[in-house]
Amino acid sequence: MSLADDDIPLPSWRQRPRPVGFEIAYRLKGDVLEVDSTRKVDQVRLSAVEQVRFLYAPGNVSAKGYRTQLRLSDGRTISFGNLSWRSLTDIERDDARYHAFVSALSAAIIRASPKARFVAGKPYPLWLALALAGGGALAMLSYFSLRALQQGATAAAGLGLVLAAASFWQVWPMIRLNRPRDLARGEVPDELVPGRSEGSAAAT
Repeated sequence: MSLADDDIPLPSWRQRPRPVGFEIAYRLKGDVLEVDSTRKVDQVRLSAVEQVRFLYAPGNVSAKGYRTQLRLSDGRTISFGNLSWRSLTDIERDDARYHAFVSALSAAIIRASPKARFVAGKPYPLWLALALAGGGALAMLSYFSLRALQQGATAAAGLGLVLAAASFWQVWPMIRLNRPRDLARGEVPDELVPGRSEGSAAAT
């Protein structure tokens, strides 16, 4: 390796996954993913990755959150997302760097673990439960609004419609984006790993 190669920063990502707690740093070193949680540093060999899953997981009602989850052969999972809490009310996101790191990590995984599966969305039973619960809630609110309108209670009907619209706005993306599906080896879906259009500079 040349001196110039030594000067190239390794692909990495830093995230504070909760409003209270330590920042976690992820650094890709060849076929090893280093996970530094401040209190300890784990070295995870990418050859142990059996599955890579991409999810839509909003952090709150206003933040569009996405997660990448690695399932290892020993049953452990490693999960990180594009949102980082700066305080109890402030969330930071850097989608371009997140996309760059996930792309570099995915490429390293298919080299180290050729049989690793790449999937998108929630496992089917969880997704089906989410779809049924979300659809049921919208149906109940719509029925409530219709009955209120028939009885002349326009204020109650309006409130029901507002709640139905708000529920649809929050629930529909979770159902649509988390639809379970298989991906090609190494595929990084733009709808679940945002940031490609913002630049492809390597994460540092």
